[in-house]
Amino acid sequence: MNDATRDLREMVRAIPDYPKTGIIFRDVTTLFGNAEGLARTVDAIADHVAGHGIDLIAGIDARGFILGGALAVRMRKGFVPIRKRGKLPADVYREEYSLEYGTDEVEIHKDAVPAGGATVLLVDDLIATGGTAIAAARLIQRAGGTVPMAAFAIDLPELGGARKLAGIGIDSYAVMSFEGH
Repeated sequence: MNDATRDLREMVRAIPDYPKTGIIFRDVTTLFGNAEGLARTVDAIADHVAGHGIDLIAGIDARGFILGGALAVRMRKGFVPIRKRGKLPADVYREEYSLEYGTDEVEIHKDAVPAGGATVLLVDDLIATGGTAIAAARLIQRAGGTVPMAAFAIDLPELGGARKLAGIGIDSYAVMSFEGH
Protein backbone atom coordinates (compact mmCIF):
# COMPACT_ATOMS: atom_id res chain seq x y z
CA MET A 1 0.00 0.00 0.00
CA ASN A 2 1.41 3.40 -0.96
CA ASP A 3 1.23 6.55 1.15
CA ALA A 4 -1.55 8.05 -0.99
CA THR A 5 -3.78 5.00 -0.46
CA ARG A 6 -2.94 4.88 3.25
CA ASP A 7 -3.99 8.53 3.52
CA LEU A 8 -7.34 7.79 1.81
CA ARG A 9 -7.91 4.76 4.06
CA GLU A 10 -7.52 7.00 7.08
CA MET A 11 -10.42 9.14 5.77
CA VAL A 12 -12.80 6.15 5.95
CA ARG A 13 -14.58 5.91 9.29
CA ALA A 14 -14.69 2.43 10.84
CA ILE A 15 -17.79 1.70 12.91
CA PRO A 16 -17.44 -1.54 14.90
CA ASP A 17 -20.41 -3.86 15.46
CA TYR A 18 -22.64 -2.19 12.86
CA PRO A 19 -25.10 -3.29 11.57
CA LYS A 20 -24.47 -6.33 13.79
CA THR A 21 -21.88 -7.63 16.23
CA GLY A 22 -18.61 -8.63 14.57
CA ILE A 23 -19.01 -6.40 11.52
CA ILE A 24 -16.81 -3.35 10.98
CA PHE A 25 -18.83 -0.94 8.83
CA ARG A 26 -16.65 1.08 6.44
CA ASP A 27 -18.34 4.49 6.28
CA VAL A 28 -17.37 6.42 3.14
CA THR A 29 -19.30 9.55 4.13
CA THR A 30 -16.17 10.83 5.88
CA LEU A 31 -14.10 10.17 2.73
CA PHE A 32 -16.72 11.83 0.49
CA GLY A 33 -17.03 14.76 2.92
CA ASN A 34 -13.34 15.53 2.47
CA ALA A 35 -12.96 17.46 -0.81
CA GLU A 36 -9.42 16.20 -1.41
CA GLY A 37 -10.37 12.62 -0.51
CA LEU A 38 -13.36 12.61 -2.85
CA ALA A 39 -11.36 14.21 -5.68
CA ARG A 40 -8.48 11.74 -5.31
CA THR A 41 -10.87 8.78 -5.23
CA VAL A 42 -12.66 9.98 -8.37
CA ASP A 43 -9.35 10.71 -10.11
CA ALA A 44 -7.97 7.26 -9.27
CA ILE A 45 -10.99 5.55 -10.83
CA ALA A 46 -11.08 7.88 -13.86
CA ASP A 47 -7.37 7.31 -14.49
CA HIS A 48 -7.78 3.53 -14.16
CA VAL A 49 -10.64 3.30 -16.68
CA ALA A 50 -9.29 5.85 -19.17
CA GLY A 51 -8.95 4.39 -22.63
CA HIS A 52 -11.46 1.59 -22.04
CA GLY A 53 -14.18 3.09 -24.24
CA ILE A 54 -16.65 3.85 -21.46
CA ASP A 55 -19.84 5.50 -22.78
CA LEU A 56 -21.92 5.77 -19.58
CA ILE A 57 -21.49 5.60 -15.83
CA ALA A 58 -24.08 3.66 -13.81
CA GLY A 59 -24.21 4.24 -10.06
CA ILE A 60 -25.95 2.04 -7.51
CA ASP A 61 -28.39 3.60 -5.04
CA ALA A 62 -27.38 5.49 -2.93
CA ARG A 63 -23.67 6.06 -2.26
CA GLY A 64 -22.89 4.90 -5.80
CA PHE A 65 -24.77 8.00 -6.96
CA ILE A 66 -22.23 10.24 -5.23
CA LEU A 67 -19.18 8.52 -6.66
CA GLY A 68 -20.79 7.76 -10.03
CA GLY A 69 -22.14 11.28 -10.47
CA ALA A 70 -18.75 12.78 -9.72
CA LEU A 71 -17.10 10.35 -12.16
CA ALA A 72 -19.63 11.14 -14.87
CA VAL A 73 -18.86 14.85 -14.58
CA ARG A 74 -15.09 14.24 -14.43
CA MET A 75 -15.20 11.93 -17.48
CA ARG A 76 -17.87 13.93 -19.39
CA LYS A 77 -20.16 10.88 -19.58
CA GLY A 78 -23.86 10.42 -18.95
CA PHE A 79 -25.06 8.96 -15.66
CA VAL A 80 -27.57 6.11 -15.19
CA PRO A 81 -29.09 5.48 -11.75
CA ILE A 82 -29.63 1.93 -10.54
CA ARG A 83 -32.39 2.44 -7.95
CA LYS A 84 -34.06 0.47 -5.23
CA ARG A 85 -37.47 -0.89 -6.14
CA GLY A 86 -40.24 1.64 -6.70
CA LYS A 87 -38.10 4.76 -7.07
CA LEU A 88 -38.03 5.15 -10.86
CA PRO A 89 -41.05 6.71 -12.62
CA ALA A 90 -40.94 5.13 -16.10
CA ASP A 91 -40.94 1.50 -17.31
CA VAL A 92 -38.22 -0.52 -15.60
CA TYR A 93 -36.34 -3.76 -15.59
CA ARG A 94 -36.14 -5.26 -12.10
CA GLU A 95 -33.61 -7.69 -10.65
CA GLU A 96 -33.79 -9.49 -7.32
CA TYR A 97 -30.67 -10.31 -5.33
CA SER A 98 -29.88 -12.02 -2.05
CA LEU A 99 -29.03 -10.29 1.18
CA GLU A 100 -27.75 -11.92 4.32
CA TYR A 101 -31.32 -12.13 5.64
CA GLY A 102 -33.67 -12.15 2.66
CA THR A 103 -33.76 -10.47 -0.72
CA ASP A 104 -34.01 -7.00 -2.22
CA GLU A 105 -34.54 -5.61 -5.71
CA VAL A 106 -32.96 -2.95 -7.89
CA GLU A 107 -34.30 -1.35 -11.06
CA ILE A 108 -33.18 0.52 -14.16
CA HIS A 109 -35.26 2.43 -16.68
CA LYS A 110 -35.81 0.32 -19.79
CA ASP A 111 -34.54 3.20 -21.94
CA ALA A 112 -31.47 4.00 -19.80
CA VAL A 113 -29.07 2.67 -22.41
CA PRO A 114 -29.20 4.25 -25.89
CA ALA A 115 -30.48 2.13 -28.79
CA GLY A 116 -27.56 0.22 -30.22
CA GLY A 117 -26.01 -0.28 -26.79
CA ALA A 118 -23.29 1.33 -24.75
CA THR A 119 -20.25 0.33 -22.73
CA VAL A 120 -21.12 1.05 -19.11
CA LEU A 121 -18.88 1.45 -16.08
CA LEU A 122 -20.71 0.21 -12.98
CA VAL A 123 -19.85 2.20 -9.84
CA ASP A 124 -20.58 1.85 -6.14
CA ASP A 125 -18.92 2.89 -2.93
CA LEU A 126 -17.99 -0.61 -1.81
CA ILE A 127 -17.84 -4.19 -3.08
CA ALA A 128 -18.54 -6.82 -0.44
CA THR A 129 -20.38 -10.03 -1.41
CA GLY A 130 -21.16 -8.71 -4.89
CA GLY A 131 -24.90 -9.39 -4.89
CA THR A 132 -25.99 -5.84 -5.60
CA ALA A 133 -23.28 -5.28 -8.23
CA ILE A 134 -24.16 -8.49 -10.07
CA ALA A 135 -27.86 -7.59 -10.05
CA ALA A 136 -27.04 -4.10 -11.35
CA ALA A 137 -24.83 -5.53 -14.11
CA ARG A 138 -27.65 -7.85 -15.19
CA LEU A 139 -30.01 -4.87 -15.37
CA ILE A 140 -27.60 -2.91 -17.55
CA GLN A 141 -27.26 -5.91 -19.86
CA ARG A 142 -31.05 -6.31 -20.08
CA ALA A 143 -31.27 -2.62 -21.03
CA GLY A 144 -28.82 -3.24 -23.90
CA GLY A 145 -25.50 -2.24 -22.36
CA THR A 146 -22.28 -4.11 -21.79
CA VAL A 147 -20.47 -3.98 -18.44
CA PRO A 148 -16.80 -4.83 -18.87
CA MET A 149 -15.72 -3.06 -15.69
CA ALA A 150 -16.91 -2.08 -12.24
CA ALA A 151 -15.21 0.40 -9.92
CA PHE A 152 -15.44 0.98 -6.19
CA ALA A 153 -13.87 3.17 -3.55
CA ILE A 154 -13.45 0.11 -1.28
CA ASP A 155 -13.11 -3.65 -1.69
CA LEU A 156 -13.66 -6.10 1.16
CA PRO A 157 -11.77 -8.99 -0.49
CA GLU A 158 -12.61 -11.61 2.15
CA LEU A 159 -16.27 -11.40 1.13
CA GLY A 160 -15.46 -12.37 -2.47
CA GLY A 161 -17.52 -9.85 -4.45
CA ALA A 162 -14.72 -8.92 -6.86
CA ARG A 163 -14.08 -12.64 -7.54
CA LYS A 164 -17.78 -13.15 -8.27
CA LEU A 165 -17.76 -10.25 -10.72
CA ALA A 166 -14.68 -11.72 -12.42
CA GLY A 167 -16.56 -15.00 -12.66
CA ILE A 168 -19.19 -13.34 -14.88
CA GLY A 169 -16.60 -11.50 -16.98
CA ILE A 170 -16.52 -8.13 -15.22
CA ASP A 171 -13.16 -6.72 -14.19
CA SER A 172 -13.26 -4.72 -10.99
CA TYR A 173 -11.08 -1.99 -9.59
CA ALA A 174 -11.07 -0.61 -6.07
CA VAL A 175 -9.11 2.39 -4.91
CA MET A 176 -8.44 0.71 -1.56
CA SER A 177 -9.23 -2.47 0.31
CA PHE A 178 -9.82 -3.43 3.92
CA GLU A 179 -9.34 -6.90 5.34
CA GLY A 180 -12.16 -8.24 7.46
CA HIS A 181 -15.79 -7.31 7.24
